Amino acid sequence: MPDLTRDSDRILSESRALVRDNREGGRHRRTSSIGQGSARIKRSNLTKRIRNVILAVFAIWVASGVIGAIVNGIGILGVVAVLIATIVAIGVFGSFPRLKTPTRADLTKGDDVQRLVGRTELWLEAQRPALPPPAANLVDKLGVQLDGLGMQLEGVEQNHPKAREIRSLIGEQLPEMIDSYRRIPAQMRREERGGSSPDQQLTESLSTISGEIDSITRQLAEGSLDDLAIKHRFLDYKFGSGGDAAPQLEHKDRGDD
Repeated sequence: MPDLTRDSDRILSESRALVRDNREGGRHRRTSSIGQGSARIKRSNLTKRIRNVILAVFAIWVASGVIGAIVNGIGILGVVAVLIATIVAIGVFGSFPRLKTPTRADLTKGDDVQRLVGRTELWLEAQRPALPPPAANLVDKLGVQLDGLGMQLEGVEQNHPKAREIRSLIGEQLPEMIDSYRRIPAQMRREERGGSSPDQQLTESLSTISGEIDSITRQLAEGSLDDLAIKHRFLDYKFGSGGDAAPQLEHKDRGDD
């Protein structure tokens, strides 16, 4: 009996925790984009769908016009057939091509590290509903950080040491960690083992990756920061307080003359 009692208490406790997590994390289980990279991929897919619909409808109406010219009108039945064909075309081509969530293998396809950033954002969005609320919060933060990282990667060579570091960090280590977590049965994710639970370990690991992404972004931005500082000093010298001395001295010399 004591064992049954403990099991019942544990099941009730886990059920209450699950309900609480669903309430707290409901706002994180949305389908909105976590970053501009994934949003860009979605917009591109939507653009292709709209293009396909327009081309299909245009082809149907052109074909109906040609047939009508040949047979001297298509009649009521022809008009109805064209309308039905238009509706079918909108339904079919409006959902094609489907937006495919990248797989683990898809993340590292190709050499373009900027594309890797966008695909990783899209992959993270698909994983977010299965993560505990604290980790879901960090996924949203990672989306913003990956956007900043993507901007800094413009013009960076694909063989640059930082590019290779990024491929390893977000193309391998990040997905491996989340996949390892998801393979753990849901009822065991809150159980402490060695002083921490899988939920806590996942959150801490995501926080570490977040810090690494921020560090890499700052290192890549150092060149832009230095360039801005140099330009600022030049403008300050030419038009600011540094550039006032020369005109004043010239004016004084003219006065002496």
